[in-house]
Amino acid sequence: MSGFEADPTSQDAVVVGGGFYGTAIAVYLARQRGLKRIVLVEREPALLMRASYNNQARVHNGYHYPRSFTTAYRSRINLPKFVVDWPGAVKRDFTKLYAIARRNSKVTAKQFERFCRDIGADIQPVNTALRGLFEPRLIEDVFLVEEYAFDTTKLASWARRELSESGVQIRYQSRVTAISKGAQSPLQVITETTQGNQEVINCRYVFNCTYSGLNQFKGDFPGVSTGLKQEITEMALMQMPESLDGLGITVMDGPFFSMMPFPARGLHTLSHVRYTPHLHWNDQSDLDPYARLQHYARETRVDRMVRDVGRYIPDVLKAKHVDSLFEVKTVLMKNEGDDGRPILFERHMELPGCYSILGGKIDNIYDVIETLEKENISGIDGQEKSNGGVVNV
Repeated sequence: MSGFEADPTSQDAVVVGGGFYGTAIAVYLARQRGLKRIVLVEREPALLMRASYNNQARVHNGYHYPRSFTTAYRSRINLPKFVVDWPGAVKRDFTKLYAIARRNSKVTAKQFERFCRDIGADIQPVNTALRGLFEPRLIEDVFLVEEYAFDTTKLASWARRELSESGVQIRYQSRVTAISKGAQSPLQVITETTQGNQEVINCRYVFNCTYSGLNQFKGDFPGVSTGLKQEITEMALMQMPESLDGLGITVMDGPFFSMMPFPARGLHTLSHVRYTPHLHWNDQSDLDPYARLQHYARETRVDRMVRDVGRYIPDVLKAKHVDSLFEVKTVLMKNEGDDGRPILFERHMELPGCYSILGGKIDNIYDVIETLEKENISGIDGQEKSNGGVVNV
């Protein structure tokens, strides 16, 4: 028996990041792969407080991605699973519409209908009352679709319960500062609390699920090989007028704006392709995206959002701005042109047992789990075998 295996303080795995992906992966490792000693490190005082919360809370069903068939098709496969696995967190009691703009749209109404048929997504014509909400000179057609929202607070409750029952230890208000090869263990992780206290954790596996912070580690961590783009984004929270309160609406594809129920606050989000991104940069290890967000002025652009959206849907002009959620959004640079949202699943050859994982949508978790199923992951007494490299699903 090695010194690592005999060490009662050693861990099977460290999961970095307590968002939806980090918590779901930790639960999977404990429940499905039999890992007994798992530590989850989260820099916030609670779970699912950052990107998992500060987004449009949409459970995609494929409609959003007419220029990326693979992403759309994966959403069609994953949405029914998500509804079954997290029924209490899914909001279904609203009407969801997709409208196609007459000008500057990258898809026509007929192309959108054909795309929906190709991916097997249900699409129906709307009645006169719903069509009457749109400015006909700017909107070519409107379709009734099947798409849902999720309540992050209920997902967080699920995560707390499942992690506790699975025996996963959580280090709140802590961040991982370095990942290295261990002297007495395969990997060594250094954490630091907000008070400056450090901890060294010896482990077999590290799962880097930090979303925007994927490259923010010292030690032997090489960084991900795939180029990442960071954006500071604003998601406006609105109190909609009665005529729009029970609706979710997306207008595409060029003008591209959306309003969706936001169950965690009982409001609607409003996003706009032109005004939601405030600034962007190419990710690099010496530029902390969270620090950049912390020092950002956060001046709202909601007036410009509402003014433009109001041209297409006049009743939006009656909406009231309640709050705005600012967050760092991370996308793969290679998918900027087609709106594809594959997962990034990277095995770091320099650090065997260390993985970096990024998903652009909540339903991508199933793509991550499918990929993990192919990995030979075991507890302290097991052996790992992996081919290495990057997987994009």
